[in-house]
Amino acid sequence: MATAARPDVTVTVIVYNDAERLPRAVASLRNQTLRNIEIIISDDHSTDNTPQVARELAAQDDRIVYHRLAENSGGCSAPRNEAMEIARAPYLMFLDSDDELPADAVESLFKELRDDDTLDFAMGGVERVRTDTGEVSYWHPHLFGRRRIVRGIAQEPGLLFEHLSTNKLYRRAFIDRHTLRFPLGIHYEDQLWSAQAYMLARAFAVLPQPVYRWYISPYEAVGALSISNQRHRIENVRDRVNVAKLIDAFMVESGHADLKTDKDFKFLKHDLRMYTGDLPYRDPEWIKQFRDEVDPYLDTLAPEAFQRLPRDQRVVIQLVRDGRYEEAQLASRGMGRGVAPREVVTDGTGRTFWGSEIPADPDSASELEITDLDLRGRPFRTAMLRHEITRVTPASGSRLELAVRTYDPGNQLPMGPAVATVHVAGGSSRLSTSFRLDPVRPGLFEGTVVIDLAAVPLPKHGFAGVRHPVLALTQHKQHNTSLLLAPLDLPRVRKKIGYHGGVAEHLVTVEPEGHGAGRLQIVWERTGLFARVEPYLPALRRVAGPGLRTVRGLAKGLLK
Repeated sequence: MATAARPDVTVTVIVYNDAERLPRAVASLRNQTLRNIEIIISDDHSTDNTPQVARELAAQDDRIVYHRLAENSGGCSAPRNEAMEIARAPYLMFLDSDDELPADAVESLFKELRDDDTLDFAMGGVERVRTDTGEVSYWHPHLFGRRRIVRGIAQEPGLLFEHLSTNKLYRRAFIDRHTLRFPLGIHYEDQLWSAQAYMLARAFAVLPQPVYRWYISPYEAVGALSISNQRHRIENVRDRVNVAKLIDAFMVESGHADLKTDKDFKFLKHDLRMYTGDLPYRDPEWIKQFRDEVDPYLDTLAPEAFQRLPRDQRVVIQLVRDGRYEEAQLASRGMGRGVAPREVVTDGTGRTFWGSEIPADPDSASELEITDLDLRGRPFRTAMLRHEITRVTPASGSRLELAVRTYDPGNQLPMGPAVATVHVAGGSSRLSTSFRLDPVRPGLFEGTVVIDLAAVPLPKHGFAGVRHPVLALTQHKQHNTSLLLAPLDLPRVRKKIGYHGGVAEHLVTVEPEGHGAGRLQIVWERTGLFARVEPYLPALRRVAGPGLRTVRGLAKGLLK
């Protein structure tokens, strides 16, 4: 197609050594419903065959411009900044080479800015697609529930949580008026850029529909990890604290000091939470270094920001600050899950604290007090318990023996044997196995349960997926169901099991979750015949006739 005299929008795709995925990103731009766009491929001096791929793409569509940096910058900022210098359109947008834009993304955002010249940018929702499972979720969906115009960030400071630069279309005049550029030489540059855009904008539009498709690879190879997935590096912690300080400085400089509590809350609830959630998988020396990096900065944050946090997050932060690293790891496994501490202590006034000691420091006591959780008085259906698997022993055939320890710091369970049930689901149905929990002392129970993995009901076509068993207890006709925490050093247990009379062969793996709470998880993989035809099973299930209603009928049908 012929190049228009002036494009309506320039979309910049930044790329570095990503020849394989670049064509997908560019295809999503070529297929935009808004046709009059300029596409700049800004290459951070790739050393693979990205230049060749980019030139081939440019040869196919004269809307595409290939720009190669003279040397590698090692980040996202320079490729975006250089592209802005050569962009011809009055509206600018950015895309990473491993992501995509939905087909109507540019047009939807463009219409907002075209129809209202008081807007400095427009933003929309973000789809998050897991590359391993295809599962789709949404980035901060509560922020994109309705279309609206925001007249200054002070009107809606909660939007500071949405710090991506790529789900926004910017008016070029706004960028030029404030000489906005992505900061060089730092990581998490999007956070500073977005904070500046929010604080400088007179008004911006928020659209509910997704305008960006973000591909998430949770199990990337170490050498290919994105910056946000390098949280195991102390340098990564330092980078995140550094950019937070830069945002603080700009906030004051731009006259938005009144947003400090909101900005500090965002740092605690989002940025710091990413690291405290990983504490069970870090060693004590790493946690000490982590504390040394964040503690001085935490001293500068507004007390009101801490008070907004959920109690479990406040406990984890304070345990780290107090040097109680092992307890911080225990507390971290329950964040957001309603999991109890192993033990609590109560002072002479009736105040209850996490752990076995009453904090001497008033600030620590304030953060570690959990009286408001009402461990003793809350209804049993919401009782906070902690179920830990202490041992997994492979038994005969397809059976596993689990040794379970239950902590009940609120003493909700009477001092006597309790009937507990482990539920394991495979597909839509579940296996329920009951066993006895015996009291060891008030607040502590132990028991052993044998799970027969072959007895877990699977669909006729088998099952490929992950499930997390749960433990249920009943008191006073109220049911309490909670997760099962696995030993984090549990070796994988694998068993080959034939379901439905041996026709549906599966490899079943029992292991710790490997992230977050570290729940016990069971993974089913189809093997044999069902593995070979797995890609075709959805279509077969749709067209299956009476002869395929049984597993053996399905197997016979697959062999035809």
